[in-house]
Amino acid sequence: MSQENLIKLECSVCHQINYYSKKNKKQIKERLQIKKYCPKCKKHILHKETK
Repeated sequence: MSQENLIKLECSVCHQINYYSKKNKKQIKERLQIKKYCPKCKKHILHKETK
């Protein structure tokens, strides 16, 4: 993956970075929020894009 398009997804509860993804930053200006599984919390929780 290219480093320019790479984003980190952080759990909104425990603040652990669990996932990496990519997005087109020219088309999508706002930060991503995806509901994904957190292994530490052992639940499906909202993950937010970090810097």
